[in-house]
Amino acid sequence: MSREGRKSGRSVTPEEADLWDRLTRSIEPTRAKPRVGRQSTAEQPASRGTAPPPKPEPPKVLRTKPAPPPPARKPAPLADFDRRAARQVASGKVSIDAHIDLHGLRLREARGDLRAFLVAAQARGARTVLVITGKGEVSSERDNLASALGTPQRGVLRRAVPQWLEEPDLRSVILGFTTAGTRHGGDGALYVQLRKGRRQA
Repeated sequence: MSREGRKSGRSVTPEEADLWDRLTRSIEPTRAKPRVGRQSTAEQPASRGTAPPPKPEPPKVLRTKPAPPPPARKPAPLADFDRRAARQVASGKVSIDAHIDLHGLRLREARGDLRAFLVAAQARGARTVLVITGKGEVSSERDNLASALGTPQRGVLRRAVPQWLEEPDLRSVILGFTTAGTRHGGDGALYVQLRKGRRQA
């Protein structure tokens, strides 16, 4: 006989029914427990009436762009030396406040001495100075030979000094310059007008 036949064909005896009845009377019904969801109890709201606390936001990193550098100051342009003023200096009506003679100096030495002289003259309140370069030799062959031998170059200062005077680092000192008159050296010298220096307290 099959299992299904045995299960369906057997009936419950009165003794078994009485035993089952007494057993079920002695058992107390239990309360159903609430089901726990996937979220943890810490994430659930404390009560239905209150909303869950907001999640803290991560701190914002403020990226500031570096401040752009201040615009570079353009050096003041050189002014043309007034012809009338140049004639007055050449004739002796306007005195020369100071002078420097660069004869026989090498380029590096002459450049340093010239700058120091001009700054010091401006600090003393000088307005017109004389820079003597010497006429030198015009021939470039002489200049190349002198350079190869390591001797002071002739004629180079006469061409280099005007270039130095036009450089930006001297614009705060120099107002303008021009070729000197004959009595002060002509093509071998320069009249230089200086800007007013700041008065020191």
